[in-house]
Amino acid sequence: MAEYNTIRSGTGVRTAAIDEGLRAHMNKVYGTMSVGMVITALAAWAMAGLSVTTDPTTAAAAMPNGTMLTNFGVTLFASPLKWVVMFLPLVMVFAFSAMINRISAAAAQLFFYTFALAMGVSISWIFLVFTGFSIVQVFLITAVAFAGLSLYGYTTKRDISGWGSFLIMGVIGILVASIVNIWLQSPAIMFAVSILGVLIFAGLTAYDTQKIKAMYLEHAQTGDSEWMGKAAIMGALNLYLDFINMFMFLLHIFGNRE
Repeated sequence: MAEYNTIRSGTGVRTAAIDEGLRAHMNKVYGTMSVGMVITALAAWAMAGLSVTTDPTTAAAAMPNGTMLTNFGVTLFASPLKWVVMFLPLVMVFAFSAMINRISAAAAQLFFYTFALAMGVSISWIFLVFTGFSIVQVFLITAVAFAGLSLYGYTTKRDISGWGSFLIMGVIGILVASIVNIWLQSPAIMFAVSILGVLIFAGLTAYDTQKIKAMYLEHAQTGDSEWMGKAAIMGALNLYLDFINMFMFLLHIFGNRE
């Protein structure tokens, strides 16, 4: 009996340690993601500020909605550089996935923050097209929805890992449709893609949260702090992408244009 109580006590201590470690791991995931979001927001706001002017004498061009662009704005949004700005974050995501196992946790974190900066530059155009109030409004809606979906993924006892293949196929589909619509410029396709995008990334938010939790619990007893650090950053990247994409699709649906 004494031996059994010792084993049970030891198991309880290990379980408590794993639970505490899980909370610390998730805090790092959400903290890293939040810092990335701040970097993205500041970069987008700064790039937009440098791209527009209210002084006609310093304007280099004007958008159809009347927004006047500076020389910097023309270079960023109306020159061949715009394609680099548009697709650089996508290239960086693939590069990050390919090199995550070969770099340190510190390098992975630096790469993530650099990616967040590139994403901010890439989406800075929203400040030229949508009103500031609608951007803030949609951001808050996205934040509330993200929090609820992530909480569901963390707390649910249901195994939702089966959603993964379906959701990834959906991401590929809307990515292809979005690229094609760059040339078609069809409002109907954009609206359909936005609706599907919101649903897909809502599902991915819950799926990725449960996956992050499951991966930690699976490797919690290995004691590999380097792996845990990189896993937290990769988890932050996944949730960051879920949030950003859900925000952008909701903005296309509900945002008020200038």
